[in-house]
Amino acid sequence: MYLLGYDIGSSSVKASLVNAETGKCVATAFYPKKEAVIISHQPGWAEQDPFIWMGHLKMATDDVLQQVQDLEPKDIKAIGISYQMHGLVCVDKDMNVLRNSIIWCDSRAVPYGQNAFKDLGEEWCLQHLLNSPGNFTAAKLAWVKENEPKLYKRIWKIMLPGDYIAMRLTGNAYTTASGLSEGIFWDFQENAPSRELLDYFGFDPALLPQVKPSFGMHGTLTRQAAEQLGLAPGIPVTYRAGDQPNNALSLNVFNPGEIASTAGTSGVVYGVIGQVNYDPLSRVNTFAHVNHSAADPRLGVLLCINGTGILNSWIRRNVAPEGISYADMNGLAAQVPIGSEGVSILPFGNGAERMLENRETGCSIHGVNFNRHDKRHLVRAAQEGIVFSFQYGIEIMEAMGLKVDKIHAGLANMFQSRIFRDTLAGVSGATIELYDTDGSVGAAKGAGIGAGIYKDNREAFASLERLEVIFPDHQEEYRAAYEKWKQFLNL
Repeated sequence: MYLLGYDIGSSSVKASLVNAETGKCVATAFYPKKEAVIISHQPGWAEQDPFIWMGHLKMATDDVLQQVQDLEPKDIKAIGISYQMHGLVCVDKDMNVLRNSIIWCDSRAVPYGQNAFKDLGEEWCLQHLLNSPGNFTAAKLAWVKENEPKLYKRIWKIMLPGDYIAMRLTGNAYTTASGLSEGIFWDFQENAPSRELLDYFGFDPALLPQVKPSFGMHGTLTRQAAEQLGLAPGIPVTYRAGDQPNNALSLNVFNPGEIASTAGTSGVVYGVIGQVNYDPLSRVNTFAHVNHSAADPRLGVLLCINGTGILNSWIRRNVAPEGISYADMNGLAAQVPIGSEGVSILPFGNGAERMLENRETGCSIHGVNFNRHDKRHLVRAAQEGIVFSFQYGIEIMEAMGLKVDKIHAGLANMFQSRIFRDTLAGVSGATIELYDTDGSVGAAKGAGIGAGIYKDNREAFASLERLEVIFPDHQEEYRAAYEKWKQFLNL
């Protein structure tokens, strides 16, 4: 008995096949092998053709099916979907795509969200939507309405990327409260799509698909989709979630006080709180987590830091000795004590940072003494500066009522660096647990929960392999370095 999980990213589509009895991933694949094309007709625009996502999904499915000998398609009992958040897909009444998807990193809709935040009232937006409409899906649809009015009139349903993939698999147009919240359509006071926001933009409520729980029956694989993918018709689709809530699920982060983190090109800290709350300065985003309900709130507070792994890679290209590996860079950094002997780096050189109230401060280096410091200090200070930016965001979350005791992360990207891990544990005071998992495996296990194969998340993730635990140490030294770093941030 197997579970199939898909992760629909902007770079690739990944598929994983999980043995439901053992909980182990038995096959995984992704397509394309090079980063998927992002179409940019103008500066700040970013689009993808949703039809291409299905092509990549088919290739990844073919690959995982071939990796397991004697696999019968009927042995796959449920399908789960994770997807790139905040995108807009528009389809007509025949379920045909009307235009390319405006994806998460497209910034054309910023003025529409800013105007809505002002006109609806900042306090109202934060109390009801928990966020500014910003550059999210609702604002993207407002751009389409004003700039492509003929196309807008043909829209039957608007969808997030995962909703579209589920529709292609099942023939059903559904969404989730978690998905609508990430599009800034969900009113947390009314526990329903926001009538005020829809009225403000002039959107017909019928444009939104029917709301289903994140876990549960979203439909079954149609014969046409089954033939296309080499699967058996009738397999239920029983889970969907955006990539960050799903990453948290993949790390078994479900309850208040639990945190999931990633540190790739950009960095994410995603913490769960148990009450409807928001940051009054809108420096973090708050969405419905996968297990949220009005009766038992579970909100995911999302901090995104643009200047994370991209700073480390910049240091490797421009500062570290030519040809050096990241492992060797970590060795250089380890030769320098905590605090980099007074060198501090602000890692904000990859655009405006939401947690800094959308200021674009740039990356800056402070405290260099030409007679004391060298490349080693810069390598370490870069990693410490990235961690300190995480801690700055964690403190925003703590002010919202999130008590940070434990951080779950995959052993990937910057979490492979001991200096990075030790610094984060030391400055936050949290224990860090590292796991072997990813988004497509999490989606498969989410499908198992939704199908009732697992009774709850504890059973679904009983087999989750914890690779390492990092306990906080040298906290006074890390905190002293962090306080020094903050002084430069506030210049």
